[in-house]
Amino acid sequence: MKPTTASHYRRYVYDDLIPAFRTIRLDDFRWPHIRTFADHQLTHGRGRATVHRMLCTLSSALGDAVRAGRLHHNVGRPLVIRRPRHADRIEWTTDHAATFLRYAHGADPPIADLTELLTGSGIRKGEALTLHEDDAYLDKRFMYIHWTLSAIDNTELAFTEPKTRSSRNWVALSDRATAAIAHRLAPDTLRGPNPAPGHGLVIHRHGRPLHPSYVLSQFHRLCHKAGVPVTGVHDLRHLACAPAMDEHVPLPIVSKTLRHSTFSTTVDVYHYLTIQAVREAVDAINHALDQADHNALHDHHAARIPHNPHLTTHQARKTTQHRQPAPRPTHRDHTATTSRRNTKKAASTFR
Repeated sequence: MKPTTASHYRRYVYDDLIPAFRTIRLDDFRWPHIRTFADHQLTHGRGRATVHRMLCTLSSALGDAVRAGRLHHNVGRPLVIRRPRHADRIEWTTDHAATFLRYAHGADPPIADLTELLTGSGIRKGEALTLHEDDAYLDKRFMYIHWTLSAIDNTELAFTEPKTRSSRNWVALSDRATAAIAHRLAPDTLRGPNPAPGHGLVIHRHGRPLHPSYVLSQFHRLCHKAGVPVTGVHDLRHLACAPAMDEHVPLPIVSKTLRHSTFSTTVDVYHYLTIQAVREAVDAINHALDQADHNALHDHHAARIPHNPHLTTHQARKTTQHRQPAPRPTHRDHTATTSRRNTKKAASTFR
């Protein structure tokens, strides 16, 4: 378990769950107790996401009690409230990013270079804040992700494992991201007289890693100054995949670039980016059906033309037309004849 996850669990257990349920015996614990707790938390202003995480922590503990034989079943399942939907994202366009970067490069070069790195590689904020100069291969425009930066209890910084197993991997760099790393590693970039043990970081201030909360607040301040929509630092990953989708890069390649654990994660998180791919899919179906109709009509027409390699298409059509039977009469009147025998026979009748 990551230190930050353990810290969240500890806080939920000791600050919320134990005070709420400490007087209830485990054998008497029931689902209505959990329902009352959740309603109380929501009524007093706790966010649905926070309450959901509390209930997940409780359900995990009750699951351990079931496995240990203390309970027959987990009364915390199913959860009282569903997992809340992700908040609507405020996404930048490439024009927004360009406007922000032009301003930030003059106002705050470390934040500007961090933004270049995030948008030009698709890595996460914590991964960028732990990137070491030895992990960047600028001549090949690649880097390797080893760690991510976590703030334990929002105070103590620690290098922890990346988010998923697939996160520890090679990452390609754009030209602008490569230039940003080179700028951070330039000799004239001051590291300070007494660098911290994190000396060698690409993104730093006086050799020390930047605190994630500082990065977020400074980033928002620069957004206001540059006159662009205020978005999240993590949402800068969007710019690493949206232009690629517009250029018809296959979605599995985009998912690989973002290093999501599963392909479905990319579809769920960036579902609005799949609109173009879905449109192309239905257009492909439409084209296939139209082509099938066209082929069927062509085959039906070709079947009416006799096969003769010595005839041209125009001659074959004329031959088909000449071989068509004459239309049958629509009335039952006797058809007149003018042969010599019939004429003599008719004349003798009138005598």
